[in-house]
Amino acid sequence: MTERVILEAGSPAPDFSLSDQNGDTVSLSDFRGRRVILFAYPEALTPGCSMEACAFRDAVEPLQAAGYAVLGISPDAAEKQKRFEERDGLNYPLLSDPDRAVLIAYGAYGEKNSYGRIVTSVIRSTFVIDAEGRIEHALYNVKATGHVARVRKLLGL
Repeated sequence: MTERVILEAGSPAPDFSLSDQNGDTVSLSDFRGRRVILFAYPEALTPGCSMEACAFRDAVEPLQAAGYAVLGISPDAAEKQKRFEERDGLNYPLLSDPDRAVLIAYGAYGEKNSYGRIVTSVIRSTFVIDAEGRIEHALYNVKATGHVARVRKLLGL
């Protein structure tokens, strides 16, 4: 595997067009003029990812009121993302990146330590993207527990 990309504040956010849980195409460029929170999670319908996704669900109204769109992304197929949305009442697009190209472009896929083993997988990460499409914050290797509260504090919300 090639060297993992690490995005930094001020760098352009890699553009993308992916299908969401409803089969609709969602592009980063659709959000020009708005700020975006893009969070990468390893697998829909798993305990840690559910905890994080539900925390974003519960915070989506104040985030939207502050001008942020929330997007989740994982390698899961759109059908699984739809089950995730329905089971947990998620209220934002869940993007399907089965070939992991977008996750790789954001540095959110690669080698990580999972319970003492080195595995190649999604690296739980969150990206705050400004209205011009630049990275404001790139948070890698985040923990699901308490993460959304930390993001809100970072953003002054």
